[in-house]
Amino acid sequence: MSNVHVTKGRPAVTRAVVPALVLALSGAAATPALAAGVPTVQRGHDRTVTFRTGHAGEAFVTVTAAAPGVSWAVKGRESAVLSLFVDGRYATDDVVPAAFPIKREFALGQLSAGRHTLRLSVAADRSPGKSVRVSGLTFRTVAVGSASYTDMAHAPVLYGRNGTGGTSTGPFQNAATDTPLVAWHEDVPATTPGHRLLTYSYIWSNEDGGTSTPQLMARWGRTSDIEWIYQVEVDAQGKRVPGTAVFQAPNHVTQPFAGTYEGDHPLLETCTLNNNICDKIDDPMRFSLSTAQTLDAATEAREQVMDRNPWTYWVVAAEARREGRVVADPPTTSQTLIADPRDYLYLVVRKQTVNPPNGTDWVGLSIGVRLKGDPTLYRSDHLFPDRSINRDLPAATTVQLPPGTKPSDIAEVTGIRVPATSKDTGATIKVQAINRAFFLGRNDEPGTSFIAGPTPATLTPQNPTAVLYTAPASAG
Repeated sequence: MSNVHVTKGRPAVTRAVVPALVLALSGAAATPALAAGVPTVQRGHDRTVTFRTGHAGEAFVTVTAAAPGVSWAVKGRESAVLSLFVDGRYATDDVVPAAFPIKREFALGQLSAGRHTLRLSVAADRSPGKSVRVSGLTFRTVAVGSASYTDMAHAPVLYGRNGTGGTSTGPFQNAATDTPLVAWHEDVPATTPGHRLLTYSYIWSNEDGGTSTPQLMARWGRTSDIEWIYQVEVDAQGKRVPGTAVFQAPNHVTQPFAGTYEGDHPLLETCTLNNNICDKIDDPMRFSLSTAQTLDAATEAREQVMDRNPWTYWVVAAEARREGRVVADPPTTSQTLIADPRDYLYLVVRKQTVNPPNGTDWVGLSIGVRLKGDPTLYRSDHLFPDRSINRDLPAATTVQLPPGTKPSDIAEVTGIRVPATSKDTGATIKVQAINRAFFLGRNDEPGTSFIAGPTPATLTPQNPTAVLYTAPASAG
């Protein structure tokens, strides 16, 4: 049996930990003995874990898994899909994209208190990988009546993309392209006193249609795709307010949800090449990612959810390389090609555009970087006004720099006011802060941020540039 304990300081949440992964064999076929703590799940030889929940509520499992011989960067070897079944019910797929361990949390749905089983199966019909090594499983339950129960009870379940046309057709697409990586939720007061507005968002490894890769790097600071997928208002008792449930439909249209629920969990499906959503289900793959992570949209960029899950940067870079979008020296005019992801400085900037705010005609922000001993001003927009930053929420961007550039090579970072159309509205940009700035390491995961904090600057038509950061004298 697995160990059960109540998390210290959070009596409403229980965790069941399987440190050595005590497993019961399933199926008629004989299954080889497991290496202590590091079992391998083979195709055709499922494994079943027994665990207990101390309270009724929304259950979660954290899975640490690797797939021998698999790499998201190599065509034909993209992943091994581990399907999870709770008490015989299909709960979620875990697309395992690497031969090194990746830890992810998945939602298992509403469970009663007591004993349950989790069956692990390598799905032969949806990925090339033949085995998955599971080195860790941790269970927890968000109990009915606890502070976060309502947020978890309304989280969506997302089915895979199917039959969208072009080079991505048929089922199981998300086992090899645009796979869902992580998710989160935002919980803010609604207009009605005592009501709350819950918004759920997903991050995919890329988008096969929509914004070009260079535009993504310049205006969004990544090549992943990030979208809100479902929003609902709940009352003071945590019940769904009729008529408030909406989702982000094709062409980014907000549309009332008219699909199916499992309890209070809406069933949705990725249905376009740019990862918009439909409320009709026809794909076999199911993603029930944990949405327990939160985001303060007023002070944090959505990309900072990726920062908290650094392995996502490796997956995103691997997909860009596999699809041939990474070259040594791309022309700035390219609509498809970018430099090596490790050649970019990744920043998040907070700013506000006023007098007037941005509209159809808008004034954007470009970030410039000067290096020590180099007269070049490297710009995030590559001198294309429509690649400057429009939005006034905390925004991510990147600046391409010479290969091998280190934090200690940077002399200064500047903010540049950029009218994006032929009409300069005269707006003022007030730069408030840089949330973070880092390079990717050799493993394509974020390095340590070396700039963070207030960077007050006012950019006007008369004074369109300002220094946001100057390297300390000792940094050389």
